Amino acid sequence: MRAALGAALDRKAADVVVLDLRGSQAFTDFFVICTGQTARQVNAIADAVEAALKKIGVRPEHTEGTAKADWVLMDYFDFIVHVFTPECREFYALERLWGSAERVEVSDSTLA
Repeated sequence: MRAALGAALDRKAADVVVLDLRGSQAFTDFFVICTGQTARQVNAIADAVEAALKKIGVRPEHTEGTAKADWVLMDYFDFIVHVFTPECREFYALERLWGSAERVEVSDSTLA
């Protein structure tokens, strides 16, 4: 997951957050949620995450949303990466939906 976070930040993803879902009845352990300002940036972030994880031998079980690129979901089984446009992130509000999850803000300094 650390490689995914680093790749997203390298592509200037905004508002990067990890939700720890291990204490809930979720189907995964973590959500990585971030924002790209445009559909093009959303795809660039998703491509960078996939490439970084592929380098270490980790491939997604499932990816969706790349055609429209307002919400790209990449399922790595133990964690799911969500890359949103600002409008789509606000509309779906995963952080509110999973409000009981521990929330960790991520920045370049937290990965150092």
